Amino acid sequence: MKKTVRVVGAVIYNERNEILCALRSPEMSLPNLWEFPGGKMEEGENPEETLVREIQEELGCTIEVHEKIEEVHHEYPSVIVNLLTYKAKIVEGEPKAKEHAELKWMPLQKLRSLEWAPADIPTVEALLKEICPSSL
Repeated sequence: MKKTVRVVGAVIYNERNEILCALRSPEMSLPNLWEFPGGKMEEGENPEETLVREIQEELGCTIEVHEKIEEVHHEYPSVIVNLLTYKAKIVEGEPKAKEHAELKWMPLQKLRSLEWAPADIPTVEALLKEICPSSL
């Protein structure tokens, strides 16, 4: 049986309503695919606590976590990922790519132009539905 990993991702907005996208580095699994920054939940943590901790570790800034966007179960060849994504806002610091190859602020309507990690795609779709429900 495949192991299920619980992970959280932050959909971080800025004041121009752009979203912070993170490019997985060549050393990571799923190299060179874009994702919402975040990481694995530790024993006893809730999703919000995990996000605050992971964003601090990965991007060196402090976020405030808002509403949940999507819950995704995605089966990769070696593992099942249970991904929860939340809207978030930076309250302190500037995001820096410590673990990722690149960070990029993207307008919502341009999100599809990036090549996303499979588990992140349902969140991208949910975000686009919000701005343009009729386009589906």
